[in-house]
Amino acid sequence: MLGRPAYRSLAQIISGAIAAGELRPGDRLPTHRDLAFQLGVSVQTVSRAYDALIRADVISGEVGRGTFVKPMQPEGRPPPYQRIDRDEPIIDCSMLTPVIGELHERAFAETLAKMAADMPAEALYSFRPRLTMERHAERGAEWLANCGLRTRPDLVLPTNGNTPAMTIALMTAANPGDLVVTEAKSHHTLKAQTRYLGLRIVGLRCDDEGIVPEAFDDACVRKSARILYVLPAGNGPRACVMGPERRAALVGIARRHDVAIIENDAWGPLEPGRPSPIAALAPERTFYFTGFTKSLLPGLRIAYLVVPEDQFTSALGRHMVTNWMATGMVAEVASRWIADGTADNLLQWQRRVLARRNRLAVTLLAGLPVRGGSYGLHRWLRLPEGWQEQAFVNAARQRGVAVAPGSAFDIAMDQPPELGVRICLGAPSEEALEEGLRTIARLTRNRPEPDFLTI
Repeated sequence: MLGRPAYRSLAQIISGAIAAGELRPGDRLPTHRDLAFQLGVSVQTVSRAYDALIRADVISGEVGRGTFVKPMQPEGRPPPYQRIDRDEPIIDCSMLTPVIGELHERAFAETLAKMAADMPAEALYSFRPRLTMERHAERGAEWLANCGLRTRPDLVLPTNGNTPAMTIALMTAANPGDLVVTEAKSHHTLKAQTRYLGLRIVGLRCDDEGIVPEAFDDACVRKSARILYVLPAGNGPRACVMGPERRAALVGIARRHDVAIIENDAWGPLEPGRPSPIAALAPERTFYFTGFTKSLLPGLRIAYLVVPEDQFTSALGRHMVTNWMATGMVAEVASRWIADGTADNLLQWQRRVLARRNRLAVTLLAGLPVRGGSYGLHRWLRLPEGWQEQAFVNAARQRGVAVAPGSAFDIAMDQPPELGVRICLGAPSEEALEEGLRTIARLTRNRPEPDFLTI
């Protein structure tokens, strides 16, 4: 039974069937005339419904062939951000990025000027990664202490950002065919990376602290899991922070079943007073990485991968065949910033501005099912009953705000995933962020009738 207006109701029914998998990519829809006859409505009603779905990029009409359900985004999931043209008047709360100000430009310019006068020769000319990176690894170890992890410099591998660190960890810890287990919603590139490396991946049941220990233990016993990939410090899409007891429980299970752990701590020390990294509890089996792109400056693509002692040679070999070494000049900037205090000054500034933005989010989203830390880069909004993720994302976009759908982070599991959206706080100005959060709050509290289905 169609509601009113009939074309909108029909479009919602078709959209819901696609979201539920009842209609699959490539399926052909009935002709306008046939569907109108089946439903007892006018051809114009069907045409308006199809037009609305075409504008929403859900279906496509092909002259002479018919109307078809469009393929999903690559890897079966939409990207965790929305591509926004430079001149498009959209408040971007979809891109996970730190807050940037003029002080970052000044700091970068001053450091480059100094480097022009005294750039170490090995950073420019050396082809020997360990020789070149020895000093950079020492500085990296100093930064890791700020993250709660004290380790030896000879176990630190500088990489060109968090993604290369993540790749090297997977290549070192796993063999083709091994099973990686992770949160039900995890890093948006993990699913593709595991597939490219010939690995299997399964999402595990989670609660407000992340992976439930019983689910991890069951995956080890019944599915022979070999690698646990975790984002325990609030940087996962659902913004869950594992407490010390939960971390210890997962480590105990990993030791009992001899499972390697990969710990993604991309934000590093943004959140003060946080629990110690899992790598501090289980250094013998944990590959830990953190970098500067999320905590200090997006363009400073440097990360530090800490490797278990008996795996370091293997990790170094895999790094060399994929990247050879971290880019010397970028690593030199990061090392100087750690040494002269610039990195710490930028960290303290980032904490202050993120604290203000998170307080603003707490105030404007009060009463809604939202989760996030006091200094985090995003908040997770669990959608109220009746809302579908893509419908909410599209409706927010129609109102001038871009958010990331939770489905972009889904990892296959036995249970339906939690529906929600990630709201990033770093990209817009504070004024724009306030406007965007007010818009999101109003939309969440309203009855789900996405504007993208209207003409």
